[in-house]
Amino acid sequence: MLEKLFLNHYEAAAVILSGIGLTNLLLQRNLIKKIIGLNIMDTAVYLFLAAKGYVEGRAAPILLENGSGGWLNSANLYVNPVPAGLVLTGIVVSVSVTAFALALTLKLYEYYGTLNIDEALMKMTQEQQELESKIDDAEEEVLA
Repeated sequence: MLEKLFLNHYEAAAVILSGIGLTNLLLQRNLIKKIIGLNIMDTAVYLFLAAKGYVEGRAAPILLENGSGGWLNSANLYVNPVPAGLVLTGIVVSVSVTAFALALTLKLYEYYGTLNIDEALMKMTQEQQELESKIDDAEEEVLA
């Protein structure tokens, strides 16, 4: 059992990172810490994809001319480039999502004065109730 774990240590690290990120995402009330947990989970996915895409003993997928003037066309000689492309694309998307989430968190903090999601939701509910009562009062004035 342990020898399989040592053989697949990249995958084991990805699973552990994913668990840490998910735990952080579920248990933290602070929005910044939730964003960090999401980034940890992203990193775990990238590590897993990179580990699955690499095959030891194979070369980069660049066509090389062999000695007889032909090209080495065997797919068994090269590493699959798709997982690396997925990782690069995922990193770009992850940075964009993180920047957007942090911008929204900053605006939420400026408006409500807290990063605690429970407190922010409570303040939002109070605002909604106050707004509904004002609307009800305005309707009563119009009808009277």
